[in-house]
Amino acid sequence: MTVNSQDQQSTSMGLSVAVLGGGSFGTALASIAADNGGEVRQWMRDVELAAEITQEHRNSRYLPDYAINPAVWASSDLKAVLEKAELVFVAIPSKAFRSVLRQALPYLNSDQILVSTTKGIQEEGFKLMSQILEEETGFTHIGVLSGPNLASEIAQKQLTATVVASDDALTRARVQTALGCDYFRVYASNDRYGVELGGALKNIYAIAAGMAAALGMGENTRSMLMTRALAEMSRFAVALGANPLTFIGLAGVGDLIVTCSSSLSRNYRVGYALGEGRTLDEAVEALGQVAEGVNTVSLVCRKASQEGIYMPLAAGLYQVLFKGVPARQMAQLLMQNEQSSDVEFTLPREIVQQQRQGDEKGQGAEEGTV
Repeated sequence: MTVNSQDQQSTSMGLSVAVLGGGSFGTALASIAADNGGEVRQWMRDVELAAEITQEHRNSRYLPDYAINPAVWASSDLKAVLEKAELVFVAIPSKAFRSVLRQALPYLNSDQILVSTTKGIQEEGFKLMSQILEEETGFTHIGVLSGPNLASEIAQKQLTATVVASDDALTRARVQTALGCDYFRVYASNDRYGVELGGALKNIYAIAAGMAAALGMGENTRSMLMTRALAEMSRFAVALGANPLTFIGLAGVGDLIVTCSSSLSRNYRVGYALGEGRTLDEAVEALGQVAEGVNTVSLVCRKASQEGIYMPLAAGLYQVLFKGVPARQMAQLLMQNEQSSDVEFTLPREIVQQQRQGDEKGQGAEEGTV
């Protein structure tokens, strides 16, 4: 489907937008869409929080210093939020994603555009959120929004870019129209699976980066960690059908950099607490919010084992999170893993392994003749 400039121009005036979720990112998106002239309604379970957003234009729980556009109307009534929406952003934590969507189903219709902003994976069936949208609705216009998008910085109107990914041209165009502005730039992709996997996988390595920072590891170490994390992410995603080129973009390396470098990242903060010696329960409790990466670690490790995908960083992090292995000990063990290829899409890992094995055999033969 093609979308001409006249259609984009017409949708920019008064586009009806619904945001499901009262967290920091959903609130920021709602306000941006309202800034762009959209008619915006936001749903959340908490009646008092909804009233605060509507009446005081504040979300004191997640973005206390952010002045929300007064045009955003919030409610705990799903029907009232969804009945006129043309574009629906679903910003619900992964564990509650399907249940909230099922509650919303009676008020959705197939002409609506549904876009997930959730960077997580459902345990049952290893399902990404856009796959859940497809399964539950059967709609045509489905996409994902992902990238290096710390909500607190978006709220400060710092320059930010994101990616809308969909096979559907109308979905990509409408999201760009609804959200694109002078401080929030929306790039397009047709690799929905790769973009969504990138957003989920980088949470794992943000935990590892936080641990490394708490342990006092230097810039060389952190650079190594991020680049090997990128190799591991792309290896896993490509094995499951993603485009490797997606990972050199905003939803891959871009999102990885910000989550592995910023103390504003929830997953980074959990990792930092673990590096300080706290237990996982203590780290999560201190955070007070959902850190999607904790759940993602075990899901990805299980999937990698089933598919035979080499994931040493994820496997090591699993040992720290769930088996009680000290973070520093695991960091030392990771350095003893095999030395393989740098970029596997130019020099396959299997070739390097074969060459090393051949060299070792050759050295053994030479030693036997001395």
